[in-house]
Order: sequence, then structure tokens, then C-alpha cells
Amino acid sequence: MTDKPHIAIGLLGTTLDAGRSHDRWSSWRPTVAICMQPDFVIGRLELLHGLRDKTLANRVASDILAVSPETTVKLHEIEFGDPWDFEPVYETLFKFARAYPFDTDNEEYLIHITTGTHVAQICLFLLTESRYLPGKLLQSAPARDRSAPGTIKVIDLDLSQYDRIASRFRQEARDAVSYLKGGIDTKNGAFNQLIDRIEQVAIATRDPLLLMGPTGAGKSKLARRIYELKKMRHTITGDFIDVNCATLRGDGAMSTLFGHVKGAFTGALMDRPGVLRAADKGVLFLDEIGELGDDEQAMLLRALEEKTFLPLGSDREAHSDFQLIAGTNRDLLSAVRESRFREDLLCRINLWTFTLPGLCLRPEDIEPNLQFELDQFAQRTGHRVTLSKEAREAFLNFAHAPSARWLGNFRDLNAAVVRMATLAQGGRISVEIVEEEIERLKATWAALEQQEGPADFLSQILSLKALDKIDLFDRIQLAHVIHICRKSRSMSEAGRQLFDASRTRKTSINDSDRLRKYLGRFGIEWYQIVES
Repeated sequence: MTDKPHIAIGLLGTTLDAGRSHDRWSSWRPTVAICMQPDFVIGRLELLHGLRDKTLANRVASDILAVSPETTVKLHEIEFGDPWDFEPVYETLFKFARAYPFDTDNEEYLIHITTGTHVAQICLFLLTESRYLPGKLLQSAPARDRSAPGTIKVIDLDLSQYDRIASRFRQEARDAVSYLKGGIDTKNGAFNQLIDRIEQVAIATRDPLLLMGPTGAGKSKLARRIYELKKMRHTITGDFIDVNCATLRGDGAMSTLFGHVKGAFTGALMDRPGVLRAADKGVLFLDEIGELGDDEQAMLLRALEEKTFLPLGSDREAHSDFQLIAGTNRDLLSAVRESRFREDLLCRINLWTFTLPGLCLRPEDIEPNLQFELDQFAQRTGHRVTLSKEAREAFLNFAHAPSARWLGNFRDLNAAVVRMATLAQGGRISVEIVEEEIERLKATWAALEQQEGPADFLSQILSLKALDKIDLFDRIQLAHVIHICRKSRSMSEAGRQLFDASRTRKTSINDSDRLRKYLGRFGIEWYQIVES
């Protein structure tokens, strides 16, 4: 402590500080007791009290004057309304802190947090931690002899002990982020920032989360890890229910989601609860939510907003309080424009939207994911498999090359590792095995791209209405341009290929700008091609 006078700020304890007769001196009263410490003088006490407690506050002030004439007591009338409601309590204390004329150069402030409701004590802590109350915390405790002044403890939130506590919480946050990434030491800066934000939001809210990104980008695994993280932090108590909406059709869709009663349709031989009820108090992950029909979308919207819905064939509402995580590889905004997805439902699930990048956009993460897949193979099979130095270099060189399309993203990588590890005799993947796998991947991707015609490329980016406005001649040319863009890692790389002949005749070369202007003629931006 310093030589500055000690100024205590605290709340009147309407129970602990009470007492009228002379017997009150045989009880421990914390507000009086902090002014009775033999080697610790409180120069001034700023005592906060309610309007109905003025008599008690005056009595406590008089008692303090009797035992500690060095202490000046100033009374402040405040009113919380409901002392157990965080918002009004914090707001009232915040206004006091903002209006108080602190003089930290000449006074040492102590915030007494022993009295008041638990809500008020928490609010005082938060205001002190955030420096709205620029002081240290003061705790008091009774002695065995209740008539004695007891003990006090000063807690400086800037001390190294608090720093260690804060450091522990920061480490827990880092552990949570690592958990969401499956323990993989990813290097891609944009992806790491994305996961940081997901961790922050996932713990803090039960509002819907929308995970976007191409097939195989890891939406399903991330959704489950979000659930498991929330479960570990005790923010949910229910189960994780996973449904792929692309598999739902007709009455089966309504029944799967919302349940049905016996006799609701042909074959409904008994009641079925449905996945929404199964996810009560937990997390419901609806993958490919863009595939839901109109009726299912309408019912889901009501379930999100009102927590109630009607099972198929029932006239009695069912209830479920679940958190929705939705996944999609489609452009839901385009689906709304084409009347294939409800605008009000998109507004409801679009509060927190995170777009997961594909593997081609995270080349620096291929190597740690390669090792992760090898470790997963060893865990599943009990056989440890490694790559020789030459084999690892050969695979990574191919994986980073423009010819590596990774159309299935991490599913492609997982399948490649499983095949190579299975073929590895003696637990070591050779260069020959890697070369064989490279040819297999190239052939698979080539076959898939042959199945995708120009219309497939364009329909993933432009709506049918927009396509109808483009001449066939321009449509064919545009499809080929998009095909080159999808094979390239950047706009500059695509521009170099597309303008290879004419760029040598220009004095100032800006391939990216030329490509951007060309795509802009059709209302297309680079990110749309990347996400498709």
C-alpha cells in the first residue's frame, strides 16, 4: 500500500450491518469493522445505501465515528429497483462511478465487496476490473470472536497473481480454439482468425450459426466440435443431432424433422418424436439446409422463433429449445432471389455466418492436415504409418501445385492418405505409392470436371434469370473463363493464363484488373467463383 489516504467505497449491508440496541457491538458488522483495523486507517468511507435504509446508514456512520474518529463517512442515496437484476444494478453503480470525482494522484481507493447482494458484488468487481472504479478490492471477514473487527484483505487486480489467473483463462481460450481445429496446428491466417471468432461466438450465444463453404470443407466436423465445446463449458445439456437435409423428401422430411403421430400417413404405425424434439436443450445440425422444401422451411422458422411446432398429423403443439447450426454449400441469397429459400428464414439463421475456405485456399495447412490424417489412421487401425522424406516432398509438391484441384477438399486428402497408408508395406509410404496416388487423384478430378459442362459452372454462380439474359456466345466464353479461374489460386494467376498473348504487348500489365472488369460485365466477383 502507498502513503496516500485510503478511501473505501462500499454498499451498506442491510442485514450484516444492522442492529439497534447495544447488543449490536457483540456482532460482526463488516462496514464498521473495516474502520476498526488497528494498523489500517480508512480516511474516508463512501457508503452507498437505498432510500429506505437511510436510518440504518446514519446509525452505521455514527458508530464508525465512535470507533474511528479519523474516518469521514459520506452517505450516497442510490436505488437499484430490483437488487437481484443485473442490468439496473450495474447501470446504477456505473453512473455512480462515472460521476464520482476520483483523484488517483492523491488518494488510494478500496472497493469493499463484502456487503450487498451477490449481484451487486459482481458488478463492483466488473467495474473495478474495467477501471471504471480505479481502485483495489477490499474483502473483510469475521474473527471467531464475533465482537472483534475481524480481518481484511486487499486484492490488486493488477498484481501478477491476477495476471496468472487471466493467463490461465487465455490458455483455456487457446485450448478451445485448438479443439475446434481438431488439434491441428493450422498456419493459414484467415482460417485461424475465423476459428478464433467462432470460438468466441459459440460460447457466448445460443443463436443460430450458419456454416457455409464447399463440400468437404469440414462443416460437419466443426459443428460437432462446437457442440462438444459448448457441452464442456456447460452452456448446453442436450444431445447433438445431425441431419443431412438433402436426404429428406416428402412426408418423410416433415416426419424426420418434426415427428408424427400414429396414422398421420400410410405406414405411420406409431408415434415418432422427430429430430427437433431429440435436440431439445442441445444442438441440431441441419447440413445442406438449402435443400429443405417450402413447408419444412416455414415450420422450422416457427420452431426457431417460438420454440413450438406441430408434429405431422397432430393438433397438439410440441416444444423444443435447441440451438441450430446450419450448413450449406449453396448461395442462399441467390436461392432467395429465385424463390427457392425463404427470405425470413435466411434472416433468422444469418445472424452469425462463417464461410469455411476450401483446401485450395489453405495450401499452408496441407502439411499439418497430412500428418493429422496419418495420426487418425494409426488411431483407427493400430498401425503407425510414416512417409519417407522423398515421398513427403513429392506429395506436398503435388498438393501445392496448380494442377491439384482438391475438388472434394479435405475428403479428398483423407481418402488419399487412407489409400497410401493401406498400401504401405512395413508401415512406410514410398515415392512409388505417392506417384500412384497422384495419378489416381488427377484421373478422378479430370473425370469429375468432364461431367461438369459450362452450364454447371455458370449455374453455381449466376441465377437462371441472369443466365437467360446472356447470349449463348458469351455464355460459352464466360464458362471457359470461370473454368480457368476455378483451377487458379489467385486472380493474378488466372489473368496470366487468360491474357498470356496480349499481356506481352502492353506497357503496363495488370492481369487482375482486366479479369475483374471482364467478370464485372456479368455481375460476377472473384469471391463467388472461389466459394463455388
